[in-house]
Amino acid sequence: MPSLIPVANSHAAAPRVDLSGANLLRFVAVLAVIYSHISFYLVDDRGTEWWLLDVVHRSLVEIGGLNKHLSFFGVGIFMMMTGLLITRSAIRHGSGHFLLNRLGRILPAFWVAIFAAIILVRLGINGMFSGQDGISNVEAALSFVLGGFFLKPEVAVLGVTWTLAVQVLFYFSCVAGRPLLRTMPIAMPLAGAAVCSLILLYNLYVPQPYTVPMLSKIAATMPALFLGQILYLAWSRLANGWWIVAALIAQVEVIRLATDFRVYWAGDRYLWTFFVVTACVVLIGKYDGPMNRWAVVRWTAQRSYAIYLVHTLVLYQVFNRTVDYLGSTGAVIAFLIVCALVSEALYRWVEVPGTRWVSARAERMRERSKLAKEGSSARAKEAVPARTKEGTPARAKEGVSAPVKDGAPALAKEGAPAPRVASNHVLVRRPSGSSLR
Repeated sequence: MPSLIPVANSHAAAPRVDLSGANLLRFVAVLAVIYSHISFYLVDDRGTEWWLLDVVHRSLVEIGGLNKHLSFFGVGIFMMMTGLLITRSAIRHGSGHFLLNRLGRILPAFWVAIFAAIILVRLGINGMFSGQDGISNVEAALSFVLGGFFLKPEVAVLGVTWTLAVQVLFYFSCVAGRPLLRTMPIAMPLAGAAVCSLILLYNLYVPQPYTVPMLSKIAATMPALFLGQILYLAWSRLANGWWIVAALIAQVEVIRLATDFRVYWAGDRYLWTFFVVTACVVLIGKYDGPMNRWAVVRWTAQRSYAIYLVHTLVLYQVFNRTVDYLGSTGAVIAFLIVCALVSEALYRWVEVPGTRWVSARAERMRERSKLAKEGSSARAKEAVPARTKEGTPARAKEGVSAPVKDGAPALAKEGAPAPRVASNHVLVRRPSGSSLR
């Protein structure tokens, strides 16, 4: 099991992996997530049909073997990309710098989206994404820190943000496991698989009052992040082939365990879905063709987080208010237009300024840390006596100082520096290598 080069912020310790198809991957993931929620809403809630749903169901569900509504396909791509891209950052940067960057990038837009969701529920425009008719002040406050998902029963004012709970937990696990990532990196996904299995077993066998259902959902989703991490370790050659295979098998067993315990929420095809997601990340991630530079692909990829946050806030109201006039296809198009406008506003006025603000402070933190290290190194050098080529302290070669005269030591040699004294007694230096008992 290889060890990383133990040098902070070393490019050699955490090689960069080229993911030239990242924009196209995000574009595919956004389309899959939007399709999934449209399909859930039209089929399960309204009981209506739409021609595009029939085409996708026949091609990708019946023939392709994916979950109904393409459940987890888009989310899986986002999660796997997170594990692939974040691992390098966790290795290279200190814990504070890493967390400030990661949390600072997601929290401003998340808080604005949560605030908007609470207002829409309080005004009676939108409903809850869980069984409650409304949301209390305490539940609203907990929603800003993802706490509503851990209540029993669950309180979700903006249902899609459960994935952020998974991502944030992965960030903190990277911080906790940073020593492993910098010495034996493959140990982290192996340990992660063990912890996820224990969580699933805990919720299965403990009495119902003591279970935390959200933890099972997180444990069943974490394999996507760890698979992304394994891909990074394989591509960057930070782990050898046999350990990569062992880590992959460990994640497969977690997925099988979650499937057997019926933790997943849309069927039993999740192992195959994980496989397809992994194949897409590997193949599309290395793609460097013209589609990556299409304007619609770049625009969607840059705003993927904003789209992810707001699309369910506007989907149902826009569709319901336009379907009688425009039909299902027209209503979906109207939803996409409104979603694009709201996402652009969130991206331009919240996400980008928030990211710049956080990046500036992270850079200041890094500079302060660098200056502190340089100052500490300089002080350490000053404390070390100058040595001659033979390795003996310089003053020791100048001879023994003469007796003290009139309260000040006379110099042994003309022009030689005065020896150090303490309480009018000459400070005698011991030969190099001696010790004090």
